[in-house]
Amino acid sequence: MRIGLAQINAVVGDFPGNAKRLLHAYRECLEKGAELVVTPEMSLVGYPPRDLVFKSQFVPKCLQALDYLASETREVPLLVGYVDFNEGEATGKPYRNAAAFLHDGEVRARVWKTLLPTYDVFDERRYFEASKSCDPIEWNGHRLGVTICEDIWTEDFLKRPLYDRDPAEELVEKGVDLIINLSASPFHLGKPVERREMLRGVSEEGKVPVIYCNSVGANDQLVFDGHSLVAWPDGGVIEMAGFEEKCRVVDISRPAVSTAMEDACEEEQLWKALVLGLRDYAGKTGFSSVCLGLSGGIDSALTAAVAAEALGAEHVHGLTMPSPYSSGGSVDDSFALAKSLGIRCDEVGISDVFDFVKGAMAGLFEGREEDVTEENMQARIRGLLLMALSNKFNHLLLTTGNKSELAVGYCTIYGDMCGGLAVISDLPKSKVYQLCRWLNREREVIPWNTIDKPPSAELRPDQKDQDTLPEYEVLDGILEAYVERHLSAEEIVGMGYEETVVRWVQRRVDLNEWKRQQAAPGIRVTSKAFGIGRRMPIVQRFGG
Repeated sequence: MRIGLAQINAVVGDFPGNAKRLLHAYRECLEKGAELVVTPEMSLVGYPPRDLVFKSQFVPKCLQALDYLASETREVPLLVGYVDFNEGEATGKPYRNAAAFLHDGEVRARVWKTLLPTYDVFDERRYFEASKSCDPIEWNGHRLGVTICEDIWTEDFLKRPLYDRDPAEELVEKGVDLIINLSASPFHLGKPVERREMLRGVSEEGKVPVIYCNSVGANDQLVFDGHSLVAWPDGGVIEMAGFEEKCRVVDISRPAVSTAMEDACEEEQLWKALVLGLRDYAGKTGFSSVCLGLSGGIDSALTAAVAAEALGAEHVHGLTMPSPYSSGGSVDDSFALAKSLGIRCDEVGISDVFDFVKGAMAGLFEGREEDVTEENMQARIRGLLLMALSNKFNHLLLTTGNKSELAVGYCTIYGDMCGGLAVISDLPKSKVYQLCRWLNREREVIPWNTIDKPPSAELRPDQKDQDTLPEYEVLDGILEAYVERHLSAEEIVGMGYEETVVRWVQRRVDLNEWKRQQAAPGIRVTSKAFGIGRRMPIVQRFGG
């Protein structure tokens, strides 16, 4: 059997646009000889729809689009992910995460998702009722075992057993010829390899081929990397490229050559995820251009490089805003970066405005020394100017803070945190350096002076980041243990870190939850990002 994998990029709630995209992919697969076409989880809806499903006309319009898709199918079936009502049951959640088997102009079969993830970035039990049974779809002499995303994740690849059912195993026991999985599995570093090994294991254990079609693209904070594949019981794999829309037809009777993708290096994965995340966030929210502050530092340089790659240099507008404490080198580095990337950069100094604000507050502040208040004034003046630029030219304003600084609150609310998307907010500072050096592997994209000089906010004379923060390698190691692995301070000290530093980092992370909950959404690239997958109270007194 020749199966088409339609790795598409859906937009949440855009039923007409998603139906058009699905039909285009369906017909492309037909031209390539497909006998069955598989699409991702919620390919008609876009994932995750979240509380949109509660809107009175959301599911009805989804079902209208499904009927239209069905009417366009002929002898080659199309498997589509969508949302359905939970009808026929007096109790339970109102909706189903569903897949429809469309054939000869009709919806011939419907499958409900069995395992509903409710952890990390997933919240499916808020909306959906789980299927009580797993039954094959009979078609053309074949028994198809259709599953949806989490249905195929096994105990070995979850941190602990979460379910008392195994849909893939149940379907194998019912004699299916193959297992099909419609998926919307979001990216984080290491996920593509983990996923591939898991799918290989399911195929080997069930002794049937596994056809896996994953979403690609970005919706809000989540990036979907694709890497759709077919796995065989002997360990063979044919895998599609990641981070791009693509259709491929695979003859599952026997792969000509086993072609698992050569794993991209960590830096390439991060780069592609950030570029795709920004491109889709801007495009799907209606922005064609962006602006950002250029400080001459490494964070704004990397953000600008991502923006130029995602949207084209002509759609990126940088603004450098020197204060009395900015070095001439910072301004020079900003213009050098702009020249390298081919983006626009303008200079607007803030010294006069800074003096005016200080003068306006002088009476109230009389007798008090200058401190972080005056530092934050500068950041907020810059935020004002950048928001004005955004408003006037309809640019999406990008914030440029990294994960390390956001974690400990080394950023100014309503200042450098102003913006609509935080491009590198899930990238620790050490990874920022790593990625910038990778970008410069063949030519100088980011000025080496920007990479090599000591980082500084330049909000007071001779300021350096390490006046306030631990060395970034130390800080990032502690943050990885505390934020991503949820370890206690005692456990982190047991790893060899100095206790006073660990306690300082822990307290700063906890105290700055209020800032992060007002931050722009950020592109998730690690296993635990601030935002959608991390739910911490602001008001709390647990210090463990």
